[in-house]
This record gives sequence, structure tokens and C-alpha cells, in this order.
Amino acid sequence: MFSYALDDHIELKPLALQHARPLFHLTDRSRVSLREWLPWVDAIREIEHTVNFVRNAIKQGAENGGITAGIWVDDEMAGIISYHQIDWHNRSVSIGYWLGREYEGRGIMSSACRTFVDYALMDMDLNRVEIRCATGNRKSRAIPERLGFVLEGVIREAEQLSHGSVNHAIYGMVQSEWKLLR
Repeated sequence: MFSYALDDHIELKPLALQHARPLFHLTDRSRVSLREWLPWVDAIREIEHTVNFVRNAIKQGAENGGITAGIWVDDEMAGIISYHQIDWHNRSVSIGYWLGREYEGRGIMSSACRTFVDYALMDMDLNRVEIRCATGNRKSRAIPERLGFVLEGVIREAEQLSHGSVNHAIYGMVQSEWKLLR
């Protein structure tokens, strides 16, 4: 996997075990805002839970089944972006992401997503990238919309969160469309 500077302040770095502590602290500081949209937050209660997440991400990357990168702002962990399991046969992948609350609203995730979409469709030669997010999560939905993704539909009651079941908006981008938008 790559390390990639998005600008003079923001960098994507592959997750490594030494990132577990800053990742845990970021999760802990952002727990209230993350809990609203991410079902795994309450299961991350100690550093060892984050170490296990990082180990699994490294293993998945080594098996060529996904990539997880830390988003770093001025050498501070700001969030995570990842390719979920890559479907090499169908040449498609889903992207997931989150930012610590103090980093929201600065264009960081749009820039990181643009880089991940470009890498998937142009460098990895995948044909399709998908982003799923809760229909009520306007901040998360704004990213694929800003990048020109097509809203392909809604899956009803797709995920159980702490406050109940939520629908997912499904956004898609295919390689031929991305080439026109670049």
C-alpha cells in the first residue's frame, strides 16, 4: 500500500501497529459523534480492541482483499478510510470512512475519498466503487454527492445502530464515468 500526501498538511498512510494508540484515542475522543452512525463504536473500549482492528486490516491488505489507511493531519491521526473486501472477479469495491469530530467540515474526507476512488478505478483498474451510508447521515452522503457519484437506491433497514434501524443510501461510480469527471 501507498503513503500519499493530499496536500502539505494531510497524508494517507497504511495502518501499522504503532498507529493503534492514536487511533484508539481518536475513537475515544469522538465516541459520541461516531456512535450516531457507526455500530462498532461501543465495542471499542480498550486499546487491545483497536490493536485487533489494526491487525485485521493489515492481514486483509496482505491478502489483497482490502486497504485501510489512516488519515493524518499535521502528523495527527484524524480518521480512517478503507476499501472493504475487494471483489476482484467483478472488479468492484466499497469504500468506508470516518473522521474524528474535530476534523469534520474541512474537506479532508472529500479529498481522501477522491484519492481512494481514483486509485481504485485508475490504478487498480476496478470498474466500480460503491459508498453506502445511512440516509440520515448528511455529512457522509455529501461526499459521494460532491464527487459525482450516482444515487442508485436505498436499502431499507440496512443497519442496526444504537438508536434503531437505519436505511442506507447506495452511491455508485463506474470507471467510464470517473474518467469523464477527472
